[in-house]
Amino acid sequence: MKLNRTTLVVSLLLAFAANKTVIAQADKYDKEYSPYQGLDTPDNVYFGDTHLHTSWSTDSGMAGATLTPDDAYRFAMGETVTSNLGWKTQLRRPLDFIVVADHAENLGLADFIRREDPILMANEQGKKWVEMTKAGKGYDAFLEWIRAEDNDLIDDPKMVKSAWDKVTTNADKYNRPGVFTAFHGFEWTSHPNGNNMHRVVIFRDDKEKTNQVLPYSQFDSVDAEDLWKYLQSYEDKTGGKVLAIPHNGNLSNGYMFDTKTLSGDPITEAYAKTRMKWEPIVEVTQQKGDGETHPFLSPDDAFADFETMDAGNISGKVAKTNDMLPGEYARSALKEGLKQEAELGANPFKFGMVGSTDNHTGLATTREDNNFGKAHFVEPDPHRIEHVLIEGEKPELSLYAKDLGASGLAAVWARENTREAIWDAMARKEVYATSGSRLKVRLFAGWDFQESDLAREDFASNGYANGVPMGGDLSQAPSGKSPTFLVQALKDQDGANLDRVQIIKGWLDKGGKTHERVYDVAVSDDREIDKDGICKEPVGNTVDVKNATYTNDIGAVAQQAYWQDPDFDAKEKAFYYVRVIEIPKPRWTAFDAKFFNLKLEDDVKMIVQDRAYTSPVWYTPN
Repeated sequence: MKLNRTTLVVSLLLAFAANKTVIAQADKYDKEYSPYQGLDTPDNVYFGDTHLHTSWSTDSGMAGATLTPDDAYRFAMGETVTSNLGWKTQLRRPLDFIVVADHAENLGLADFIRREDPILMANEQGKKWVEMTKAGKGYDAFLEWIRAEDNDLIDDPKMVKSAWDKVTTNADKYNRPGVFTAFHGFEWTSHPNGNNMHRVVIFRDDKEKTNQVLPYSQFDSVDAEDLWKYLQSYEDKTGGKVLAIPHNGNLSNGYMFDTKTLSGDPITEAYAKTRMKWEPIVEVTQQKGDGETHPFLSPDDAFADFETMDAGNISGKVAKTNDMLPGEYARSALKEGLKQEAELGANPFKFGMVGSTDNHTGLATTREDNNFGKAHFVEPDPHRIEHVLIEGEKPELSLYAKDLGASGLAAVWARENTREAIWDAMARKEVYATSGSRLKVRLFAGWDFQESDLAREDFASNGYANGVPMGGDLSQAPSGKSPTFLVQALKDQDGANLDRVQIIKGWLDKGGKTHERVYDVAVSDDREIDKDGICKEPVGNTVDVKNATYTNDIGAVAQQAYWQDPDFDAKEKAFYYVRVIEIPKPRWTAFDAKFFNLKLEDDVKMIVQDRAYTSPVWYTPN
């Protein structure tokens, strides 16, 4: 029917009248038609780097790195940046968030030297280093700085204040709520006796609050308990919020998750509670090695030997011994936490897990085919595989570039891409680690989940309503029931298929002894999981090392699993976390060999199976 103007107006008026009636009808009901009213559960996963350095870290800038915090932000947001060695480089996809965590110790010193800043020129030591640099002896100045260790040769609060003001201004400049999150942060760089005890400090707040304090450095104290006092004083003074993320522990020679304080006293209930208040999550994978577990600690775990670096501590001063390993790796620490909780009444190691890079290049690269290295001198180069990253005080304990991974990323489940939402997810431990890929992993645990819940269109909403997500707690087991788990995993859209999904369980038995077990809960390619919960058949291998290629002819795009603990004892403390393993693909060393036409030694690893680790869910008997 053809409508003339009059007919159309009459039709619109009738429709409007009908709508008025509908609106009036809505007032008669005590609920809303839309099921999404008030929905606030985390529905997005955001990927970022919580541990990136630029030339404003003195161990980077004075050693020759040139990229600035501005470069780091632009690169993380997807722009093309020229690397320290002159390569044009870009991420395949931008990150969602970043923490430019330059070292607090003489923050920005290289930039002050370059600009011959008046504050530095008024400082006797600072002026000396400026003159040495101008005379072509900048590396000698760097060696003089690094040999001072925890002695502040500059010792000028004006310089710290000036540098921190620029850091906080920059973070606010690049922070774009809903699009890209730039956190205020720094790294506290304690390594007493060469043992890595570093922490990255991350603020939830903007410059108005963070500028009321100065970064805390090893010049203030090398004891983490003093750092926690600093964090408390920040919150007391500003009303803001802050947390710290311990560095992966594999270079601490057992001190990162020690059951004694730095002064040698046994840890207490107060220590345990304080540590967990300020350090809810831990970095478990990065370029300087993976920190989930170790083959010596987990001999029955076929995937335990992953990017293992275990020669000594970070300075190469003391060789590693097996008795140090439990205090270095996340899985052992999680088990020890159950034991300590039984003895102290609080768990000092009840942490979630993230990955990050710890790159000192300003470039947050994590893909095997785009690895710009840990430091500027191990950016792509025909000889970088031969380079030493950190020369050990004992040469045999040096860290070599060929052993570095391309890790890692922090993945966060949140409602929106803002400082507040992402920081809050970290605080509640709804986060997971990847060794560089952007795998999507979701975990829920409860008492009454069914396998059919995997197919629900409201999978996540049901998970939150009837259970807890990663980072959560279960308690008070109903009589005769064991915990049930729902897991969904999706491959990186630009990456490798999935080999398998595993649940790692740790528990404390009635005799006070800890245990662990790995269960395969989903495997690809019609392979079978045996009665012991293990798939012994490998997924296969499509890697062409010579051409640095692979295909996704094997593995699965997505995997999901419903699992119920077959060995549950309601009287035993336990934790559970998910590990997702990708199919084999070329390691960054294979890409280097192809690009530079290299023939590498047999001891250089050329294939990798990247992975993800979720934060645990804990079970505590009443």
